[in-house]
Amino acid sequence: MTTNALPLLEPESAAPCCPPLSERPLTAEEAERTAVMFKALGDPVRLRLFSLVASHEDGEACVCDISDVGVSQPTVSHHLKKLREAGLLSSERRGTWVYYKVEPSVLAAMGRLLTRAATA
Repeated sequence: MTTNALPLLEPESAAPCCPPLSERPLTAEEAERTAVMFKALGDPVRLRLFSLVASHEDGEACVCDISDVGVSQPTVSHHLKKLREAGLLSSERRGTWVYYKVEPSVLAAMGRLLTRAATA
């Protein structure tokens, strides 16, 4: 009996896939996907939570370490959910705590989007 391996698919919202803005105009799909990420980061609390996770040791943080951002715990959970939905964070439950991690390549991809394209 032979078996065929199926390729692994990346989640659609995992990371922006766009070239630098100075290279070419974004397609409608690229613009839509990227706008979701920037919209999620457009809220000061979300931006702060994202930076707390990204700058935390190993790029991963327990919700218990990042929840002191001046809003209630339910509001923190709401904002973290929005960041996950935008593809910026992933989460993993460990016992009673949830740990958040910046999705691989998100920071680099967003940085590339905003840099000038290399000239030959």
